[in-house]
Amino acid sequence: MNREEVLALFDRQMRRDVRAGGPSSRVEREGRVVRHVGAAEDWNAVLWSDLDEADADAVIAEQVRFFDGLGVEVEWKLYGHDRPADLGERLVKAGFVPDDRETLMVAQIGELDLAVSPPEGVRLVPVTDEAGVDLMFRASEQAFEEPSGHLRAQVLAQLTDDPESIRAFVAMAGDEPVCGARMELNRGTAFASLWGGGTVPAWQGRGIYRALVAHRARIAAGLGYEFLQVDASDQSRPILQRLGFEVLGTTTPYRRKPGS
Repeated sequence: MNREEVLALFDRQMRRDVRAGGPSSRVEREGRVVRHVGAAEDWNAVLWSDLDEADADAVIAEQVRFFDGLGVEVEWKLYGHDRPADLGERLVKAGFVPDDRETLMVAQIGELDLAVSPPEGVRLVPVTDEAGVDLMFRASEQAFEEPSGHLRAQVLAQLTDDPESIRAFVAMAGDEPVCGARMELNRGTAFASLWGGGTVPAWQGRGIYRALVAHRARIAAGLGYEFLQVDASDQSRPILQRLGFEVLGTTTPYRRKPGS
């Protein structure tokens, strides 16, 4: 994989030319930023920017005024190659709070070894309705030790209003959900995005996450996608590298509540 070419393709398709993520959302291209805008329960974010030292603070202030005017929390999704180099520090001064940094990883699906199955006693069940969403997030909340917040409602709305844009799964051990994961199908792009995949502590280290990655990759390949993209935690990064994913950079979400 030519990493520079793939990163440039990712920036163009998944950030600058991105499509709205739901029926109640829209994408706005305002000056030197691209933002995803919706209701309070939607994902409101700055996805891409083209800034320099001279205009960065003014543009950040414009986005703060805009999202404060909507009364919604906003995420500025900062990538390691974004400019200026001190953009993260400028965001903090404007009231944004950084989450943990993650690793942007991409794999060319055709180069992956997808002959991976879940461990004995575990089955991968498609999530298509509210009951399945409940199971998926029960596992995720145990795995990540944090509430799902608006994400549960967003996933359920996506499955209801635009089911072709998402594939979701829950790994079941008997009647217990032990891992939940989903895949966003970014139509009009070469990329399918993997999200979730946290495994409850008692079932970690048995290959469930790896099996869910391979399962989703097979589906993406069948639908004609060329690449898989993951914002990987430190825990999942080595697993993904062993599967054949490559590091393209880093990404850090900076979040700001209205009026901060």
